[in-house]
Amino acid sequence: MARQHAQLPVSSPRLLASAIGVAITAGSAGQMVFAAEKTESKTSGNAIALDATAITGEAQDSTSYQVEKASSPKYTAPLVDTPRSVTVIPQQVLKDTGALNMQDALRTVPGITFGAGEGGNPQGDRPFIRGFDAQGDTYLDGVRDTGSQSREIFAVENIEVSKGPNSAIGGRGAAGGSINLVSKKAHLGNSFDGGFTYGSDQTQRYTLDGNYQFSDSAAGRLNLMSHESNVAGRDKVDYDRWGIAPSLAFGLGTDTRVNLDYYHLESNDTPDSGIPYTIPTGGSAARTKSNPDKPYAGGDHDNFYGLDRDFRKGRTDTATFAIEHDLNDALTIKNTLRHGTSMQDYILTQPDDSKGNVNNGSVWRRANTRVSNTETTTNQTDLFGTFYVGGFKNSFSTGVEYTREQSEKSSYNVNTDTTPRTSAVTTNCNPGLIGAASGYNCTSLSNPNPNDPWNGAISRNYAGTDTQADTYALYVFDTLELSEQWLVNMGLRYDHFDTDYKTYNAAGTTTSKGDDTSEFVTGQFGVVYKPAENGSIYASYATSATPPGNTLGEGQEGNPLGGTPDRSGNLLSSDMEPETTKNYEIGTKWDLLNDRLSLTADIFRTEKENARVQVDTSSYENAGKTRVQGFELSASGKITDKWQVFAGYAFMDSEQVDGGPLGRANDGNDLPNTPKNSASLWTTYQVTPKLTIGGGAFYVDDVYGSVANTTMVDSYLRYDAMAAYKLTKNVDLQLNVQNLTDETYYDKAFSTHFANQAAGRTALLSTNFHF
Repeated sequence: MARQHAQLPVSSPRLLASAIGVAITAGSAGQMVFAAEKTESKTSGNAIALDATAITGEAQDSTSYQVEKASSPKYTAPLVDTPRSVTVIPQQVLKDTGALNMQDALRTVPGITFGAGEGGNPQGDRPFIRGFDAQGDTYLDGVRDTGSQSREIFAVENIEVSKGPNSAIGGRGAAGGSINLVSKKAHLGNSFDGGFTYGSDQTQRYTLDGNYQFSDSAAGRLNLMSHESNVAGRDKVDYDRWGIAPSLAFGLGTDTRVNLDYYHLESNDTPDSGIPYTIPTGGSAARTKSNPDKPYAGGDHDNFYGLDRDFRKGRTDTATFAIEHDLNDALTIKNTLRHGTSMQDYILTQPDDSKGNVNNGSVWRRANTRVSNTETTTNQTDLFGTFYVGGFKNSFSTGVEYTREQSEKSSYNVNTDTTPRTSAVTTNCNPGLIGAASGYNCTSLSNPNPNDPWNGAISRNYAGTDTQADTYALYVFDTLELSEQWLVNMGLRYDHFDTDYKTYNAAGTTTSKGDDTSEFVTGQFGVVYKPAENGSIYASYATSATPPGNTLGEGQEGNPLGGTPDRSGNLLSSDMEPETTKNYEIGTKWDLLNDRLSLTADIFRTEKENARVQVDTSSYENAGKTRVQGFELSASGKITDKWQVFAGYAFMDSEQVDGGPLGRANDGNDLPNTPKNSASLWTTYQVTPKLTIGGGAFYVDDVYGSVANTTMVDSYLRYDAMAAYKLTKNVDLQLNVQNLTDETYYDKAFSTHFANQAAGRTALLSTNFHF
């Protein structure tokens, strides 16, 4: 059997990155100490050097869990005066919780769950925010980051989560909200942070973050990462990735500033497609809402149903050129040009419940495959600042955007029918077919063997789909200060979204094609009342629009471009209209305890209208409706000088209100991936100047996998703990134990077939160096 796929060199560059990090650590420590002392003496009367940036004016505690303002100028007011739910996960929370990727980090924000992927719906991060799929709504420094991938955070400063429809700020999609990763950039001052983490399940992770100031206004920063690990409680699964992120900045502290940033990540994993759902005796058609199927591994949760043929490779490259100029003290213009690519290449084995199996103790191994590449070029120009009209202060931001996105998707032929067997294999997987009788495509539910001598064949399938989209957008935002007590927040965006696709066979001949042009205006409006300087009460309204072809095939398309084929392959007609979402929210925000602790509370109602539904055997219309309503609470910051907290709670009541004539049987059902209750609590306490201890609890209620509510994963409560000790001012140790009680739970529910099991108890010991 020959594995034919794009070769991504992983080991050598990863080892090179590790070697560079070790060499710099060993050879530069003394110089970095000297440089840091020199910089401290130079800047003591000027700028204040922080880990993330250099600022002038009043210093802020870089170790605090509290964040006062979002990074994007589109947020024209501090968070306490922003009339919507925005949660910022700061660097210190990422460090203290031992987060290693974006999914790790987002567990600290209630109201967010993750969905699973297959082949057509790609592998990678698939967050759901307030019950709506946000796979295509992730941004990097305020620019859409198209392309399915599993995102690392070694080069991330903090993560901003905006809940509620967010198209006015980010563009198309964002029905439930959006996620913005803020990258680590070069800054004034010298700093060096490096470390290595060893842990259970053969975890080895090395990181380096070094910043060097070349001159009074120029600096460079380099982030490196190498990571290898297995997964606690899962046989065979492993992760192997490395990354590099250099950054250069010129003109820091002057009127004109230039940033050059690059990000590269490669991964080579053995993927895990999870545990199969059980099936009633009558088969999958007999599933009911009153007795939904749940994942079951035949008595051993470590079971892995894949094969040695499985692999998942990824590569992400992003280059950014940004120039910013202060026209005067109150007005700044900025242009951001970015080009990026994101590639995935995988074959993974799905434990498939569609062959009449599971209930009789067997599992059909179905191959999911994908070879895809997404290329994105964006130019975004922003003008922001303040001005006065009639004596009223306006904090504004306006801009234009052009983006071209191109996605290419194909797959593999995985021939599972290369040995003689009965025709029953194509319709069921009974115990008599386990092993050689099915070419090892049928395996035991209780005792699968990933080393089975599978004797199928793999070849590239060059048939696929190409999709291209062009976005032209104009936007404006303003916070109008009517008085010290009353503020009005406004935002408006116009989008022109052209997209087209073609499908082609293995010979390259076009088999179908289509295109669509959508124009839509989205907005936000909020009124803020400030009964005190440190608090606000607000009411807001916001909208979003999800046009056909929103994710370019790089996510689950609820509103796909073109007609959807029926069982005979005939394309069904469609309205080709954008789905629209609107949000009503009332809330309050307070900075208490001398502005050290931020508290928020809000009540919201989000309605998606014009949802695409099938109305008869030959056509779709935008006539459906879904609704999520509830309330949220959060706290972040310091209760005392030594005690920090980052916590939240979300209650979400979700419902399919109108599924159309053919989906009406599910009206009134809960939406998938939308738990009624979810909560997170993370807290640390500085016992002595050298010792800090902390811990957390994370709860997620029952989650349905499908809108029919016939598949489900149970609720779970997970506990984490940490302890950090400063050996010297330059060296510290940190121990994280995640999933302290070794709880078996599922963190990703697919609509059919399977759910993904989360990692078991994991211990990580980190040694960190700071100069």
